[in-house]
Amino acid sequence: MNDFYYRKLNVYHKSLELVKMVYLLTESFPTSERMGLINQIQRAVISVPSNIAEGMGRFSNKERIHFLEIANGSLMEVMCQLEVSLLLGYITQQQFDEQELFISETTKMLIGLRKTFEDKVCK
Repeated sequence: MNDFYYRKLNVYHKSLELVKMVYLLTESFPTSERMGLINQIQRAVISVPSNIAEGMGRFSNKERIHFLEIANGSLMEVMCQLEVSLLLGYITQQQFDEQELFISETTKMLIGLRKTFEDKVCK
């Protein structure tokens, strides 16, 4: 079905990969964090593809931009929570570095997509 435009976006698929990576990463966190950091980081990472999809379902480019900005904010939230996870010893420096690189790439893709819609708004 072609009604779901967001499925055609590389950034959407990349954000789904990030969801899987974060969920796998948090499996090794202490169970005492289940209602704390695990819940928070999983909610933030799910927000990324969810907001991309919601934004692409909107009819105005301004609204699309707004949801892409929310998705980007959620990426920054995930990054912060990964830093906390590193600080607490729940992940290694190598795991953190891998996630940081992946998030950086995803952010660049989101910014590029946002610019595409921004250019349409300005015309």
